[in-house]
Amino acid sequence: MNKISIVIPVLNESATIKDLLFHLIDNASLNSISEITVVDGGSTDGTQEIVKSLDLNIVLLTSEKGRAKQMNLGAKKARGNILYFLHADSFPPNRYDKYILDEVKKGNKAGCFRMQFDSNHWWLRLASWLTQFSWRACRGGDQSQFITRQLFDDIGGYDESFIIYEDNILINELYARNLFVVINKKIRTSARLYKKYGVWKIQYHFWTIYVKKWFGASGDEMLAYYKKHIC
Repeated sequence: MNKISIVIPVLNESATIKDLLFHLIDNASLNSISEITVVDGGSTDGTQEIVKSLDLNIVLLTSEKGRAKQMNLGAKKARGNILYFLHADSFPPNRYDKYILDEVKKGNKAGCFRMQFDSNHWWLRLASWLTQFSWRACRGGDQSQFITRQLFDDIGGYDESFIIYEDNILINELYARNLFVVINKKIRTSARLYKKYGVWKIQYHFWTIYVKKWFGASGDEMLAYYKKHIC
């Protein structure tokens, strides 16, 4: 029987982690879920304490900082044959487990949901609308990622040399193998970075990072750009 292991990498996510964990439990059949694992990369805002305080049987792991490392650790400890990687500020649709299992039964070994930002800004609404299409340029980690364990292991997991853009490196590999499907149901994700720094500033720098990778930039080069201009 197919089982889904949910892996959530976190770093200072006290504002959303409780709501997300309840959301995941309330919107799925627990018979489909092997476990929900939160992998903390060194939070200092009480994220771990919140997870520990919830009577939800959540697996809590600690890891070196870096989403790729955190997600690989969560995958290593997972027991399910389907891995579902989820950002802490992204809330999948009701019955998300059924949609994922249906795709795997159809032979689709990896994919994501289409996305909807929690913002009425016209550009973010347009960007959200475009995620329903299968174009590679419309993909990103905020849309979440399901992948069979066998395929994940065949690829070698997330590339830990990338501190940012690690989601896209895996997605690139899946597109190269023609193994990606977009589920036409909306995952709601936070536009907090856009709200904090401005839509056009963030969009410009994300596009720049995308182009830099296109021209062969290393993980260290992309991280240095991100730190200088965004974080």
